This record gives sequence, C-alpha cells and structure tokens, in this order.
Amino acid sequence: MADLLLDVQGLETTFKTSEGVVHAVNGVSFGLKEGETLGVVGESGCGKSVTMLSILGLVASPPGNVKAGSAKFFDQDLLKMSRDEMRAIRGAQIGMVFQDPMTSLNPVLTVGRQLQEPLMLHLGMSKKQAESRAAELLEMVGIPNGKDRLSDYPHQFSGGMRQRVMIAMAISCSPQVLIADEPTTALDVTIQAQITDLIKRLRSELGMAIIWITHDLGVVAGLAQRVIVMYGGHIIEEAQVNELFANPAHPYTIGLIGSLPRVDDNDQRRLVSIEGLPPMLFEKPTYCPFAPRCKWVMERCWNENPVLETVAPEHRVACWADVKKERPR
Repeated sequence: MADLLLDVQGLETTFKTSEGVVHAVNGVSFGLKEGETLGVVGESGCGKSVTMLSILGLVASPPGNVKAGSAKFFDQDLLKMSRDEMRAIRGAQIGMVFQDPMTSLNPVLTVGRQLQEPLMLHLGMSKKQAESRAAELLEMVGIPNGKDRLSDYPHQFSGGMRQRVMIAMAISCSPQVLIADEPTTALDVTIQAQITDLIKRLRSELGMAIIWITHDLGVVAGLAQRVIVMYGGHIIEEAQVNELFANPAHPYTIGLIGSLPRVDDNDQRRLVSIEGLPPMLFEKPTYCPFAPRCKWVMERCWNENPVLETVAPEHRVACWADVKKERPR
C-alpha cells in the first residue's frame, strides 16, 4: 500500500544451533502507517522480537540469517542496506527501546555521554548543544533535574528511570518510527502504567508511529490502534484493537484473551489456560503450528498451514475452523 511508512513482506529468519536450524520467523508480512501504534503480541519465542531485530539488521550472523523478504521504509529496502547505511537509519529515523535497560545502557559511561552520542552523530550537534538537548530529553521523559543527572551512571537510576533514559535515547533524533520491545516487562505495575502513559504523551507530541511488542494484551488494549498476533513464527491474526477483543477469530487469540483477569467479572469465572507448549521450530511448519494445542483441530490442520484470510473489514485470520460455529469454514 502506498500510504505505508513501513512495509514488510515475506520475512524469514533462521538460527543455526547445535541441535539444528530454528525457523524463528516464517513469511511474516505487515505494514505500519504514519502515526499509527501497532501492537505485536504472542508468547515468548513466537518471533516478535526477532522480526523487529531482523528489520533493523540487529540479528547476529552467525548464528542468525535473514533468508528472505523485504522491509520497505520510505521506499528503501532495509534488508538490502549496507552496515553504514543501516547505522544512519537506526537511532535517527527508527528508534528502539529494549526490554532490559541495564543490559542496553553501557554501565561504565555516564547517561549524559550515552544520550549525547546519537545527537552528535546523527544531527551534527556540538558537545555543548548535545549536552543541553540531553538535559531537555531527560526532563521530557519525566526525570527531574535533568542537567544534574547527566553525570550519573546507569546503576544510579531505578529500573523505571533507566527505562525512561532508554526512551529518551530512542526519541532523541525525533524518529518516524519507535519500536518498543516489551519495555515494561521487568517493571512493577505502577511503573508500567507510568511508562505506557509516557509513550502515549510522546506519541501525541512527536507524531511518531510505534510498534509495541508485548505478551500482555491488557497493555495493547489501552495503547494500540491495531494488533497482530504471532505464533510459531507466523502472524495468525490481525485486526483493529476493538475488533480483536470483541470478535477474536483464532483459537490462540481466544485463549490469550480468556487468560486475562477482568475487573467486571461478577461471576468469578476461572481464567482460561492454553494447554501444551509452544512449538520447537527445527522444521518449517507445513501444518498449522497451533494444531497440537487447539481444541478445534481437524484433519486439514495437520495437512496444510492456513494463510491469512479476511473475515471482516481490516480483520484477517489464519485458521481452517470457524470458531464461532465450531465447524470448518
């Protein structure tokens, strides 16, 4: 589509291990519009983070290998860029916030130096200009006395404050896209809410598009406009957020939503659990990867992997069963 800021098609990524080749991402295709917030949800190991790392050229090779696909950003294919070309895009036009800020921030460099580096590299600021802008960024993300904190090291900040520093670094060059890889997972619930509110405010102030990677559908409900659900390296459902919660069409999505506690549940119903384990992807699936755990499974599921099909406006699902009628479509 012409109006897409980021257009990913047929992405495939594998990892060579001592036990065999792991097919982590298998033909993933999706788009991101300007100013949109896209939620990417699924269990650990479903391919969420690897998909985004592949797009940004951050998959270590070896053992990783981006085997196929394209990722068009302003009509440039990110997957075909050289290392220097990609370095000019990362941080400047596409920012990323990682899950654990303590492993992302350099422990032996001050926060100020780490904030100033992308400003001098991508925007050509002098050291004095970068220092002033870094202090502004800390204030922008809710860290008081920003100028005084520039000389502090990462260990002198709390977990929530370190994540705010990472967000400040990611938005320092006013990127068009911000990718947040489970940025609230290691934080307590109160700090999670603060970080989510911060992202919402920055989105409205800066107008950037956001890809929010998470396993928490509750966070997605209050943040994203559109959601893609991943399982076994595939996208198995895609819909607007309200449509996904009102009419989930894939058994896996139904299980995820059923596992969420509800404050309005007066009947005190038991939470749904999804039995079984995620697939070990040493072979590229030729059948539905969710079939071993699915209560709607039928013979066709074992013989053919379904593709995404439209079931409602802006709602696609990869499933051979009609879960509403509990019979094949």
